[in-house]
Amino acid sequence: MGRHIHVIGIGAGDPDYLTVQAINALNDTQVFFAMDKGETKSDLVVLRRKICERFIQEPGYRFVELPDPERATDTDYRQAVVDWHAARARIWAAAIAAELAPDGVGAFLAWGDPSLYDSTLRILEAVSAEVDISYDVVPGITAVQALTARHRIPLNDVGAPVLITTGRQLRARGFTGSAVVMLDADCSFQRCPPQTRIWWGAYLGTADELLVAGTVGEVGARIAALRAEARARHGWIMDTYLLRVSDGAPD
Repeated sequence: MGRHIHVIGIGAGDPDYLTVQAINALNDTQVFFAMDKGETKSDLVVLRRKICERFIQEPGYRFVELPDPERATDTDYRQAVVDWHAARARIWAAAIAAELAPDGVGAFLAWGDPSLYDSTLRILEAVSAEVDISYDVVPGITAVQALTARHRIPLNDVGAPVLITTGRQLRARGFTGSAVVMLDADCSFQRCPPQTRIWWGAYLGTADELLVAGTVGEVGARIAALRAEARARHGWIMDTYLLRVSDGAPD
């Protein structure tokens, strides 16, 4: 059969978000590969282990933690990402070849869904050029779904599109209608007009979950302060938010 890799979407933080398909894939796996992002994010690896302990019926699997290479911050953003992915691919290829039997089954557990602002699939494509592997993808509950569920709101206005973007792109391009913003370390919503609606969430699906909703003028400063305090306390933060304007684009 050859080496096979499951890429398993494990949801936004709540183990109850796992699908039956994901649980079946967990139970089919012998080796789980996890990126070690340092002490400040060690609880992310711990949560992955707890998910396995909860849902895997038979012991015998093992975790292999891989060092996460540094991403350059003093060069072009896109080139830095390309170089970072290449460095990860080299580490993953070596680990799969060394740790997974020629007919073994391994897995990477991806937060949310592997299709949404996650590098796992791009890196595995590069790995497959170095190591003979096949892989499949198990979808998961995204932070976007968790956010709208926790705020009890629809993602879109009636018949209207939704933009999914980053803080960097929001600052550069703005938006009209509705936009989901991810990977925003700079609280870019603060540049939107004060009447812009915002639904924000951090650590979604975990015991540390934070939720705030209102207009940017009403709650923007509060969100920025909450975010800074939470990041300082935990050493990391995963958050996302939905913006909506009724009439035209932000200035």
